[in-house]
Amino acid sequence: MRSFQRVAVYCASADATVPRYGEMARGVGRRLAERGIGVVYGGGRVGLMGCLAEGALAAGGEVIGVIPERLMTLELGNERSTRLEIVPDMHRRKARMAELADAFIALPGGWGTWEELFEVVTWTQLGYHKKPVGVLDHDGFYAPLRALVSSAFDQGFVRPAVQEILSFDEDLDRLLETMARAWLPDVEAWLQP
Repeated sequence: MRSFQRVAVYCASADATVPRYGEMARGVGRRLAERGIGVVYGGGRVGLMGCLAEGALAAGGEVIGVIPERLMTLELGNERSTRLEIVPDMHRRKARMAELADAFIALPGGWGTWEELFEVVTWTQLGYHKKPVGVLDHDGFYAPLRALVSSAFDQGFVRPAVQEILSFDEDLDRLLETMARAWLPDVEAWLQP
């Protein structure tokens, strides 16, 4: 069973219209810190990103932000982070977050969150790293994605050998436990006919 020193958390940089999402993100940061797991995130001080960092920092946790220069110049960087790394662009941000993390979790978010989620799932599938990926399905936000993933499995677009790469749960502790036990295949195994 794996243990996680740091988890990269992908979430919205926009302020959600529903306040409970901010509270959820603070709770995730706090709970990761309580478990001794550092947070790696996009380095923002706004939206769910800011709430996540607040929660972890308030609980004494490590928070590493990775933010592109362009976003830093817009004064969106969270200087309160334990460490704030400024990188040239989004590509380097995603690569650096992946280097720093042992696993990945997506919270509610939009285009950027989904893009980051699918990229790390693909990287795991292709063997660029062997790190599990989870989705915290707060209040059914990701129910449509769960249905899409299930349909893709049923129709053969996603092979059973890579099914455990992506885990869903409504509870953070259960999600972390599932991710710690996930079987992650070697790329050669699922590429065989």
